Amino acid sequence: MSAQGQVAFHAPGVSNARSTRNIANTALTAAVRFWCFVVVVGQLVFAFTVASLYGMAMLRGTTAQAWSRHITHGYVPGDTWGNFAVATHLFSAVLVILAGMLQLVPQIRERAPSLHRWNGRLYIVTAFAVSFAGLYMTWVRGSVGDLPQHIGSTLMAVLIMIFAVMALRYALARDFKTHRRWALRLYLVVSASLFIRAGLFLSFILNRGPFGFDLDTFTGPFLTFIAFAQYLIPLAVLEIYLRVRERPGTAGRWAMASGLVVLTLALGAGTFAVALATWVPSIKRAYDSRKPMVEILSATINSSGIDEAVKQYHDFKTSAPAIYNFDEGELNTLGYRLIRSKKIEQAIRIFQLNVEAYPQSSNVYDSLAEAYMNYGDKPQALANYQRALQLNPKNRTAARMIQELTKGALQ
Repeated sequence: MSAQGQVAFHAPGVSNARSTRNIANTALTAAVRFWCFVVVVGQLVFAFTVASLYGMAMLRGTTAQAWSRHITHGYVPGDTWGNFAVATHLFSAVLVILAGMLQLVPQIRERAPSLHRWNGRLYIVTAFAVSFAGLYMTWVRGSVGDLPQHIGSTLMAVLIMIFAVMALRYALARDFKTHRRWALRLYLVVSASLFIRAGLFLSFILNRGPFGFDLDTFTGPFLTFIAFAQYLIPLAVLEIYLRVRERPGTAGRWAMASGLVVLTLALGAGTFAVALATWVPSIKRAYDSRKPMVEILSATINSSGIDEAVKQYHDFKTSAPAIYNFDEGELNTLGYRLIRSKKIEQAIRIFQLNVEAYPQSSNVYDSLAEAYMNYGDKPQALANYQRALQLNPKNRTAARMIQELTKGALQ
């Protein structure tokens, strides 16, 4: 066969191979864009929630109350450095999300290189700020969780600073290919705050409740796992992606695209769940002009006692229902705040008030039952857990506690 014939004979095979490779490349690019879209939307909603919740509180002069309500050891009177660390962490968290998204937009990098450089500097500074503030809040102020979780968050902060330095180093050396790799690693670790929330709420969906940890103490093997997985798994996926992109085969691209789509769907489901459960209510609360009853009643309890606070609640509800926030969550938040302060009898009174206001809510009976458990009154705890389960047969906490209480009574 002539050389011309050989070329003609192999040409269809070569064309098919190129076509298959092009389709695989397109699928992988589409999967990456899908992932970027879900992450960016999640980050924007998260940033908007933080900015709204604490920004509006600052404008209304209720910063201390907002910090204490939503952050462990949020506001401590007289602790200037600790309060400064909290403020730095909140402000930097919003700024680093916005700067990170701008930094990865290729159109800005290509058409406005000066903006890309200055935004990159801002990104690195805020990455260091959020990391140092987070370390202070974890090890000095004290944070929710146990030692393994604190180690996980500490390693995350260290990686953020290392990746930021490496990204800057290669940018200054004008090795932009290596610089982009370190920038991607930095972006993934900085985004771990989204990943851990999405992963936690995805576990709630799949397990129909808490899985592998105690919701009260916020400790357990699953939380230990996710404290590290929130950034190690995304980093591992990135490394696999970078290696797949460097190799000529199509099988790896198809596998990577498929895996990325699955991971993105999981991330999207978890993000949607946390948005509905936490972010949307927080945004509504931030722009709610009504005065929070939790803070008003808390101040009254401290100054005049629980009886006066109960009377005040009834008086305000009768005289000014549109001015004050009487939502179910207000009393529930106050009740758990009292439990954490070891004021169990006062917590019971507040939860009873919530049961009175919302007699068809399974959650308020569940909370009252928990207060009775802390008080040591198991018969009352059992009765309220049974009522909670009756109102919501899917209340797994109530079902589990009923089983434990009835088992203990039989023994």
